[in-house]
Amino acid sequence: MDEVPDTGELDFWSFVELANRRLSTEFGFRHQLATEVLLTLNRASNIVTYDLEATVHRPRGRSWSGFRLLFVTWLAGPLEAKKAAELTGMSRATVSNLAKTLVAEGLLARTPADHDGRSVLLSLTEAGQGEMVEVFREQNEREHEWASVLTEVEQRVLVMLLDKLITHRDQFDVRGRN
Repeated sequence: MDEVPDTGELDFWSFVELANRRLSTEFGFRHQLATEVLLTLNRASNIVTYDLEATVHRPRGRSWSGFRLLFVTWLAGPLEAKKAAELTGMSRATVSNLAKTLVAEGLLARTPADHDGRSVLLSLTEAGQGEMVEVFREQNEREHEWASVLTEVEQRVLVMLLDKLITHRDQFDVRGRN
C-alpha cells in the first residue's frame, strides 16, 4: 500500500493524483483519466456556481436555485412548473417550493393553465422582470470574468466538449434529471 501523505499537504490537484494512484495500484481500477475528467468537471462547476451565488445572488437575498427558476421563467416563460423543473434541472417539488417563496416576494405569478385545471403557469411579474434584467447584468459581467481566461476558440471548444458529454449520455443508463 502506498503511503498516504499528511492531508494538510493535499490540494485539489495533489488529491486527484493521489486518488488516481491509489485507485489504480491498490484497487485495480483502470479508468483514471475518466475519474480525473469528472472530478475536475464537478469541481469547476461547484466553484463557479458558488462564486456566482456568493457574489451576485446572496447579497440580493437570493439563492442559486431561486435565480435559476427566475432565469428560465424570464427567458422561456410563461411555463408550467413541470417544464421549469426540466429546464432548471431541479425536481418538481423544489420548483414548487421555490415558486411559493418567489410568488410571496412578488417576483413570480402563478396562473391556472388553460388546457388543464390542475396545472399552473409560472411567469415573472413586472417586479420580477426588473430584477432579472438588473441581476443578470451583474451575473453576465461575472460570467465574462470567468470565461475570459479562455480564448473565444477555447470557450467554443469547451462548450462543444461539454455538449458531447451531455448528448451521448443515452449510450448508457443515466440516472437523474434531464
